[in-house]
Amino acid sequence: MNREALAIRHVHFEDLGSLEQTLGERAWSVRYLDVGSARLEAPKPEAPALTVVLGGPISAFDDASYPTLKPLLTLLEKRIAAGRPTLGICLGAQLIARVLGARVYASGHKEIGWSPLTLTEAGRNSPVRHLDGSRTSMLHWHGDTFDLPVDAVRLASTPVCENQAFTWSTNVLALQCHPEIRGDRFERWLIGHAHEIETTPGIDTTRLRADTQRFGPALERAANEAFGEWLDAFAPAQA
Repeated sequence: MNREALAIRHVHFEDLGSLEQTLGERAWSVRYLDVGSARLEAPKPEAPALTVVLGGPISAFDDASYPTLKPLLTLLEKRIAAGRPTLGICLGAQLIARVLGARVYASGHKEIGWSPLTLTEAGRNSPVRHLDGSRTSMLHWHGDTFDLPVDAVRLASTPVCENQAFTWSTNVLALQCHPEIRGDRFERWLIGHAHEIETTPGIDTTRLRADTQRFGPALERAANEAFGEWLDAFAPAQA
């Protein structure tokens, strides 16, 4: 069985995080494609067993400034049309929403830091149930959001962002939040987002670092369960 996961990465420190460990436990291989240094015009975007589009600081609708968006949107469109397993995290979720015809836009405020998810009934009956706010808090880091695509099912929300997670069909999962974060790699986020932290009122590295140390271990365990269950739904773990 082909068990290659293609991870499309926009900035080096926003990687697969704990999802990489979950994949490794299931004998998946991982290949990164770094936007800006590799071609996105894949001849067969449906070929990888799983494609994950990771986060990044650009807007999913700023085509004029970032010409890499067009080929990435085309890749996602072809893959989703082929019914292939696809996961989007933060920017990746916004791009999936856009491919599915939903509006993606600046929310008017930034959600940066830790707060728990509130799950819908559908969320509580999905692998995302492991990420319920009663079990773990969640890292958020975004200023844009999206409307729920037609035929998508909302799985989770926060008070300031209604669409934190959704599923579409049986093979697409989109997460506006960051369940993949690993505490031992978080310092790279603080360095990489230094300017945004300094220019966003009420946000500081001391609080973010302390909250990550406090909440990170529980989230890593919960994310491993959530990602693992989702992966096993279309590619059962090897014995």
